[in-house]
Amino acid sequence: MYYFNNLFIFTLNYTDISTNRRLDCHCIMKYLCFIGFLFLLLQSCAQQTAHTVADAEGFPDSLKIVKSDEEWKKILPKEVYDVTRKEGTECAFTDKFKENKEVGIYCCFCCGLELFSSMDKFNSGTGWPSYFQVYKKQHVRMDRDTSLGMIRDEVSCARCDAHLGHVFTDGPKPTGLRFCINSVAMTFKKSER
Repeated sequence: MYYFNNLFIFTLNYTDISTNRRLDCHCIMKYLCFIGFLFLLLQSCAQQTAHTVADAEGFPDSLKIVKSDEEWKKILPKEVYDVTRKEGTECAFTDKFKENKEVGIYCCFCCGLELFSSMDKFNSGTGWPSYFQVYKKQHVRMDRDTSLGMIRDEVSCARCDAHLGHVFTDGPKPTGLRFCINSVAMTFKKSER
């Protein structure tokens, strides 16, 4: 912040030697807009790396579940329908799996497809279940999400297209990813071992 404050002050005090006059506010605003544009461009480029990490390539069309919106509305609880079919978000820190320490697999609530292993779960402090990798990469689909003025990658179930959450590039090693998933979009299948 100190650097940018000094840069701004320097720009305001800059005097054109040939005409011996100060730069006008219009020129300064163009400069600041350009710097802002560069910042947004760099941020966008950094986010694009997560887009190709996991996709649903190879998931057979014959195994996909297709239902109308009305059919989903009839069979799903309201909160699950709102999140998985209308791309809603459950409230932070209401994670129904927060205290779950059992070994097993987290599955899609809508179709039962295996999505995340309990071995890949970590506490991100965000209030939503977080995982650093998917159970099988062909079980999730990732699409660019530019809603709400942000650039993110949406995570969906490859079998039934249920909205699960988003993936970010601020996770732990070994992947550096944080799959931030709505707990109401999942069920838990305890391991038999």
